Amino acid sequence: MANTTRCLTIDDFEIGRPLGKGKFGSVYLARLKENHFIVALKILFKSQIEKEGLEHQLRREIEIQAHLQEEPDHLHPSSRHHNILRLYNYFHDTRRVYLILEYAPRGELYKELQKSCTLDEQRTATIMEELADALTYCHQQKVIHRDIKPENLLLGLRGEVKIADFGWSVHTPSLRRRTMCGTLDYLPPEMIEGRTYDEKVDLWCIGVLCYELLMGSPPFESASHSETYRRILKVDVRFPSSMPPGAQDLISKLLRYQPSERLPLAQILTHPWVQAHSRRVLPPSAQMVS
Repeated sequence: MANTTRCLTIDDFEIGRPLGKGKFGSVYLARLKENHFIVALKILFKSQIEKEGLEHQLRREIEIQAHLQEEPDHLHPSSRHHNILRLYNYFHDTRRVYLILEYAPRGELYKELQKSCTLDEQRTATIMEELADALTYCHQQKVIHRDIKPENLLLGLRGEVKIADFGWSVHTPSLRRRTMCGTLDYLPPEMIEGRTYDEKVDLWCIGVLCYELLMGSPPFESASHSETYRRILKVDVRFPSSMPPGAQDLISKLLRYQPSERLPLAQILTHPWVQAHSRRVLPPSAQMVS
């Protein structure tokens, strides 16, 4: 991307339009002056992060992103998965932390869903295949995402999904955790109940996502938090008649109370509904890797 032998500063960039705003700062379209390379620059205020006690979470996000993008080796010839948003570099000054991220030109999946309310089978199945493949890579690297939802999925130039926001992710060699986090509608039963959990939380989340993409709202959405909790714990999922039978089969195999009963990622990739409808396009660099 750039000559990283010296420390970058904000003066190395031309700052463009804002791409998004969060509690701790903003993301801007930016261009490196040196070579005109386009990036998304996430600018976070140290004072805000410290006030909320989130230094650890930010450090973890950076460490995980760096871990997922280590130089390719003989075990991972295709290191740097094209469905995971790249973190190119980071730097800081007295007041701010800057993350230099891959620019996803088509923005958040959440915004696309808001605009069109629902996605069709082809689009949804393609996203499921992309996510199953990207999460296979994460899980091989002992990373659980824990917060897969439309707001944390960005879209590349050809509409391909990019998993972003590893703030809730966890890199744990044992793959077993107990902390509760994530969005209420997407929380799996084991996290609500405070049980030990593992990478199979991500299987639950993509089952919820598949339902929301096709139907326009998540399966356990209710008027109150307590009712949402109750429905999640009972796995009270109702399939409207408009739900395609193949998608219903996939979702019902992912939304299982017992994590061990959830359909593994490898079987999502080979699921008949995904196979029939996915139109995933691999970039040239990924097609070369066997």
